[in-house]
Amino acid sequence: MARKFLYLIVVLIVLVLAGAFAYRFYAVQLMRQFMVPGGEVAALPPPDRAAYARGDMWIARPDKPGNPALWTPAGYQPAAKPAAAVFFVHPTSFLDTQTWNAPLDNQDANNRAALFLRGQASAFNSVGEIWAPRYRQATFGAFLTSKASAGKALDFAYRDVLAAFDQFVIEAGDRPILLAGHSQGALHLSRLLVDRVAGKPIAKRIVAAYVVGWPVSVSADLPKMGLPACAGADAAGCILSWQSFSEPADPALIVDTFDATTGFTGQPRAGTPMVCTNPITGKPDDSAPAEANLGTLIPDTNFQSAQLVIGRVPARCEGRGFLTIGASPPDFGQYVLPGNNYHVFDYSLFWANVRRDAERRLAAYKK
Repeated sequence: MARKFLYLIVVLIVLVLAGAFAYRFYAVQLMRQFMVPGGEVAALPPPDRAAYARGDMWIARPDKPGNPALWTPAGYQPAAKPAAAVFFVHPTSFLDTQTWNAPLDNQDANNRAALFLRGQASAFNSVGEIWAPRYRQATFGAFLTSKASAGKALDFAYRDVLAAFDQFVIEAGDRPILLAGHSQGALHLSRLLVDRVAGKPIAKRIVAAYVVGWPVSVSADLPKMGLPACAGADAAGCILSWQSFSEPADPALIVDTFDATTGFTGQPRAGTPMVCTNPITGKPDDSAPAEANLGTLIPDTNFQSAQLVIGRVPARCEGRGFLTIGASPPDFGQYVLPGNNYHVFDYSLFWANVRRDAERRLAAYKK
């Protein structure tokens, strides 16, 4: 009996190792197989032009009770009277495999979006009042396929973001503006810069645009986005972007898709360098040791809260423009994507430095 039990343990270990091996080498293929919806995208009506004048269309806005963007870790507080207005577009929080776009009332997606705002948008609550809209986001699987339905789903989501931004501009009045987003939110933000900022008077009011967790080609995208990449830590009116990987990094999931597309200029993105701002220093293509990291948000097991840990994670821009953070930190394991991609934690790895960066750029803008 004892020998049979040992055999069973050995078999289970082999199965676990085989599963880990399969995940390591076939994770992208498995994700594409199981996460991409099978049917055609359902056509969505355009957003009601007046919809975003209502409070229920926003996950965060200054007058919203329980505003998740006002969360801060111990030792930090939101500004009582912040000088700027922040438009934040949250990342993908809809994981459905049957539907291409999230219903606005999907509770699971909305709850996840609120968690993202606590760990991401909260970095900006010392400089501005934060508006973060609900939108009919494309599901996670839309980023794993070249199906035409995926592009349509993203276009439908983007229409909502545009409508929300137009209302935000009315709400913001004449205040300085910071734009920020992550992942799908950063994709929509990059398009918004082309359509609503480039060549428009509002460009002069932009303190900075944090296009984080989405690649921005220096030659194929940036010239059409209306603002330059930030050339230094004290620059204002510019774009920041980074994508975080531990070592050894394998960005194939991003590069394969990115290199098959055309940029905003109409030129191919294949082989082009990407904007990489070091979030610790605020400088392009820079390197910084862990000691310079003012604080990483370490989430608790259910992601309901987090503690700020100083000096944990370094950052270095390298290659075509990916941000490497050295060896994998031990506190984030289950949400790390294939290729040692710390995409989910692009903001929280450098939360305190992002906060300092926004404060510094607002001060530079005011000068």
